[in-house]
Amino acid sequence: MKTHYKHFNSAVVVDASEAYIELLEKKNGKMFVTLAGAMSTAELGQSLAEMIRQNKVHAITCTGANLEEDVYNLVANKLYKRVPGYRSLTAEQEMELYNQGFNRVTDTCIPEEEAFRKIEHHLLALYQKAEAEGKRYFPHEFFYQLLLSGKLEPEYQIDPKNSWLLAAAQKNLPLFVPGWEDSTNGNIIVARMMQGKIKSTAMVKTGLEYMHALVGWYQKESKTGPIGFFQIGGGIAGDFPICAVPLMTQDLEMDVPRWGYFCQISDSTTSYGSYSGAVPNEKITWGKLHIDTPKFVIESDATIVAPLVFGYVLNW
Repeated sequence: MKTHYKHFNSAVVVDASEAYIELLEKKNGKMFVTLAGAMSTAELGQSLAEMIRQNKVHAITCTGANLEEDVYNLVANKLYKRVPGYRSLTAEQEMELYNQGFNRVTDTCIPEEEAFRKIEHHLLALYQKAEAEGKRYFPHEFFYQLLLSGKLEPEYQIDPKNSWLLAAAQKNLPLFVPGWEDSTNGNIIVARMMQGKIKSTAMVKTGLEYMHALVGWYQKESKTGPIGFFQIGGGIAGDFPICAVPLMTQDLEMDVPRWGYFCQISDSTTSYGSYSGAVPNEKITWGKLHIDTPKFVIESDATIVAPLVFGYVLNW
């Protein structure tokens, strides 16, 4: 990378990687990572899990899909079906995949019975236990409980060191999952409530409670050094956590530092009408970034770039 990535978009990859290292090593900072898209199904865990183990990532916000799909990959990877020619699939071919029990994510088809159904009864038992005990947990905490219980270990189909969620569970990494209801397991818990298998969904904490927890985490951690923001993709995974700073400075009128580093990997077209395509400077006006915050936009496919950045940081 140092030899070949010297100009244009590739140079930004190196610059962002070196600034990431500087934040951690010279500024005593921490890095907050956000996961949008289908990064778990893209097997980002092969590099992200090691970043977590080596304390290069200190908190994560992810979509509900990325939360659960890392576990699906852990227990059903060998039964996945890859479709290299996914761009040219006809509607009839898509229907055939559906009839075979597959749900397609770009070029990768997840087998419903061997993935979704393999873990849902374990989660249902955890929901029922929490309900009976009158306890409430965040969505990721139910997944942490499941992974740490060891009940899924006989089902592992990949080396567990490549599961980023397992690595996060083992370190009890702060995790924030806004909009969890927009996920397979979010759908399933509503279905089980409607079937009467649980009385309500009240044992699952909400997105607003996640924001409260995130604000508390930021208040505490920003006292010891700057916090960076490494955003993979757009959408709620990035929009939700970056708002925590203006919530504190504008709504709570607290004195807290802005995010101390910002990098977004995105293939969105630069656009002032699109949040995901907005350039970082626009975030200055919202009180999210400071004028002096190191800012990077890597316009590329995150499945290519994120492992390069993580590899750079790990091998520094």
